[in-house]
Amino acid sequence: MPLIVVTTSPRVAPGLLSHRAWQALSEGPVRTASADHPHLPYLAEAGVDVEVVQPDPASLVRQAQAGTVVWLEADEALMRAIGHAAVSLEDPPVIEIVPGSYDLPGARLLDLVAVMDRLRTSCPWDGEQTHESLAPYLIEEAYEVLESIEEGDHGALREELGDLLLQVVFHARVAQDRAEGGFDVDDVAGGIVDKLVRRHPHVFAAVAVSGAEEVSDNWETIKAAERAAKNGGDAGSVVDGVPMGQPALSLAAQLLRRAERVGVPVEPPAEGLGGRLFELVRQAHAEGLDPEAELRAAARAYRDRIRAHAPDAAPGNAGPGR
Repeated sequence: MPLIVVTTSPRVAPGLLSHRAWQALSEGPVRTASADHPHLPYLAEAGVDVEVVQPDPASLVRQAQAGTVVWLEADEALMRAIGHAAVSLEDPPVIEIVPGSYDLPGARLLDLVAVMDRLRTSCPWDGEQTHESLAPYLIEEAYEVLESIEEGDHGALREELGDLLLQVVFHARVAQDRAEGGFDVDDVAGGIVDKLVRRHPHVFAAVAVSGAEEVSDNWETIKAAERAAKNGGDAGSVVDGVPMGQPALSLAAQLLRRAERVGVPVEPPAEGLGGRLFELVRQAHAEGLDPEAELRAAARAYRDRIRAHAPDAAPGNAGPGR
């Protein structure tokens, strides 16, 4: 006779179980150690009695020798103990693991939303944050992601992406508290999903494309149509939406890309240091280079040279203007 262990995911709505799980729950006495297991009300509604007991692995495997026993939920430690108890018997029962529900890709995002909600309501610091107070962290985390990419550190990239994701969820949770104009993380996710579907008709509709360049052209055409619809038919300027607060090199490069995209023959400024810097950005753009990335690479190389030349120099000795 088997000992059947039915597992469930806390990230799936209670009551949603696989067909095999419902079958297993009707095959023998059902026991669990979780008095507050979220599935218990649904099992009771279905006429399945569940006994809440302290887990005793040795007793469970002995009972399974005589007849089918169903255990609802078992962590790794309990499963290991059940395995040890079974192998100690001369005639051990069959142990069957039945997934009642399991996580789909992205399920751990639900954990992040739940943790953020608890922090927002229970932590004094998290509870008093605003979009404005969080803005510096958003910028900092974005740059840390960029640094991990530049350094080729994939382990750090995973961690830094998590920190950046936290900022998105945090801002959405702050917005949820607003009485007017509020939104939540589902609104954020739904908005970007809708946008991606609209702007990829070659994937989600019957539009045919010849390659990546046409995909980019379609994206800009659809984007312009969306902007016109939002502005009452006025498509606005090609530079609308360019964030002017971004680093100057990136800003200049983006403005050049926008101008080139629509064939605007506007010469960049030529006077002063700013004009000369802009000309360097234009040259980088003509060569297919990212001026921000190029300067950052040069700055990293310069940093390494400083370290090699003066490895023991203390930062506190840098003097005025450091």
